[in-house]
Amino acid sequence: MAVLVTGAAGFLGMHVALRLLKRGERVIGVDNLNDYYSLELKEARLCELEEFSNFSFHYLDIGDPAATAAVFELYPDLTAVVHLAAQVGVGHSLRNPQAFLQTNIAGMFVLLEECRKLPNLEHVVYGSSSAVYGGNRKVPFAESDSAAQPRSVYAASKRADELLAAAYAHLYNIPMTGLRLFAIYGPWGRPDMFYYSYSRAILAGEPIKVYNGGDFRRDFTYVDDAVDGLLAALDKPAVAPSPMQAPHLILNIGNDHADSLRDFIHEIEGATGRPAIIENEPMKPDDLPETYADITVARQWIGFAPRTTLSEGIQGFLEWYHNYHL
Repeated sequence: MAVLVTGAAGFLGMHVALRLLKRGERVIGVDNLNDYYSLELKEARLCELEEFSNFSFHYLDIGDPAATAAVFELYPDLTAVVHLAAQVGVGHSLRNPQAFLQTNIAGMFVLLEECRKLPNLEHVVYGSSSAVYGGNRKVPFAESDSAAQPRSVYAASKRADELLAAAYAHLYNIPMTGLRLFAIYGPWGRPDMFYYSYSRAILAGEPIKVYNGGDFRRDFTYVDDAVDGLLAALDKPAVAPSPMQAPHLILNIGNDHADSLRDFIHEIEGATGRPAIIENEPMKPDDLPETYADITVARQWIGFAPRTTLSEGIQGFLEWYHNYHL
C-alpha cells in the first residue's frame, strides 16, 4: 500500500507510521509540527521514522487547502489514508477553540475533498474520540449510544468529523472507518498527558495533583494495542450495511475494562520504587466516575483483542522514559 498518515509526528501517528513501515508499506507522513508541546519530542519521533527508506515527510497544515492539494497531487497512487492530525485536549479546546475549528473540522473537510479525487483510494481510517459520548452515564460506552451531547469544543469537533466522514462515504462511496479512541498511553506520549507528568513528578520527588484521591476509573489503552486495532481496521475497509447506507463504520478502540487512577499511580510507584506525593483535589463537577469501551463490534469486525496489562504498559512507558530523558 501507499499510505498517507496525517499527524505523523504525533504520539499515535508516529506509532502507526512506524508499524506500517516495518511491515513494508510506503508511508507518506504529514504534520504541521505545531508548538502545543515540545518540538524536540516531535522531531525525535520523526527521526525514528526517517530511518526507513520507504518513508517520506511533508511539513503541512492539513487545514490549508492549497498546500494539502499540492501534497496529494504528488501521490496519485495513494491507496489508503490514516487521518490522525488533530488538536487535542478538552482544556486546550477551552483556551483556543479556534484552533480546533481550523484543524479538526476544516482540516477534515480539506482532507476529504482531496480523498474523493484519488482514483485508487481503498479506505480512509480517521481518529475520533471517546469524548463524543459526552455526559452519557451508561457504561460501557457502545457505538450505538447517543453522541448528540458533546461537553467540549474538542468533543464537538470529533463528532463533526464523524458526520463529515459519513457524508463523504455516502456521496462518493469511499469506505471510511472512524475510531473512537479511549485514553491511550505509552512510549513517545505527549508530555501533557497525566501519566507522563505524574511519572516525571514522582521520579523527581515532586507532588502530583489527583482528583478525588484517584477514585475514578478510565479505560487506559496501551498504544501497541490501539495500533493493532487501527491497522486491523485499515486492512478491512468498511462496507455499506445495505444499499441505502454508506460504507462508514464507527469502532470503539479501548481496553474493554476500567482501572482506577489510584491503581495507575500505584503501578508507577511500584515500577519506579518511588512514593507519590499526592495533593488531593475535589472531583470536577462534570467528570464521570467511570468510563470504558464496549468493544464487541471491533472484536467481531476486526478481531480486536487488547492484551497489554496495566503493569506491562506502565513498565513499557517508563523504560522508554528512562532511555529518552535520563
